[in-house]
Amino acid sequence: MIRLEKRPTPSRLWTWATPVLAVLMTMVAGGLMFAALGKNPFLAIKTIFHDPILGEFAFYYRGQLLVKAGPLILIAVGLALGFKAGIWNIGAEGQYIIGAICGAAVGLAFYPAEGWYIYPLMVVAGALGGLLWAMIPAVLKLWFNTNEILVSLLLVYVAEKFLAAVALGALRNPDATGFPGSRNLQQYPAAANPELIAGSGIHMGVVAALIAVIFAYILFARHLTGFHIRLAGDSPKAARFGGVNPNTLVVFCLALAGALAGLAGLFEVTGPAGQISINFNSGYGFTAIIVAFLGRLHPIGILLAGLLMALTYIGGEAAQAALQIPAAAIQAFQGMLLFFLLGVDVLSNYRIRMKREAAV
Repeated sequence: MIRLEKRPTPSRLWTWATPVLAVLMTMVAGGLMFAALGKNPFLAIKTIFHDPILGEFAFYYRGQLLVKAGPLILIAVGLALGFKAGIWNIGAEGQYIIGAICGAAVGLAFYPAEGWYIYPLMVVAGALGGLLWAMIPAVLKLWFNTNEILVSLLLVYVAEKFLAAVALGALRNPDATGFPGSRNLQQYPAAANPELIAGSGIHMGVVAALIAVIFAYILFARHLTGFHIRLAGDSPKAARFGGVNPNTLVVFCLALAGALAGLAGLFEVTGPAGQISINFNSGYGFTAIIVAFLGRLHPIGILLAGLLMALTYIGGEAAQAALQIPAAAIQAFQGMLLFFLLGVDVLSNYRIRMKREAAV
């Protein structure tokens, strides 16, 4: 019979090997799925993983790769801080939405004025909006001991309803007669997030993501707060005995995660998306959970995982266009990453043992 034997300590080898193994298993299972759909599995995998980096239009795709990875990395870094401390913020999608709404609202409030101060105010508003939305589960947890998983997740649906309300009402473009949505912020210079490199699509959101990775690395490696976060996640009793205030950690981790998610929403609405609309939210907040765990909650790992997940977005869109692969199949392919990661991750904490049953 097969049984699992708990390891005395987690295996460092398997901890870093499982993401690689999960990616390989995803390719195999995804290839079988594409074959079942009547598509060439090798061509599909090549289109998703090879062509955006080394294909004919690689220069364009590389810039778009960073643009797609930016919000995923920004949100995942914030989530990783809480996950390491045992604080489970599942509502980054809602914080992303509220950050975008608050930032866009500030910019549209100044329309059509011009001024260097408008965009910085939008950035502050975006971060503050995400932070305050994340404070709802934090406060409820501290005062009423509610479960932050359920509260943060349910607040995503509240944020989506609020998004629809402002897109149809308060922020709707008064000059538009078509689909509901705000003015296009890319056409308002004072509130736009322009390209940093012409033709690449790279904007300030990419820079912010890199800064967040560096900040998180320094926090974990060099700062006492990072040590407290790791200690609280590994041994809550030891953390309390060592003088770590769990309430402070809850507020800090949720506030920082909310602010980073809000910034991601602000950079997206002033950049690629361009406006507040009913379908503005694109699932980045949920996908960032996969990125955080695929990167082993480590800043450098999150950077690489964000690029990999962005590659599946860019390559998936290319596969849809070139091979007519259904969008649902691409989404299932992306979901396989988390499925296999969680499955293989068992090997980090357990050994597989074969044991013969005693003869009766």
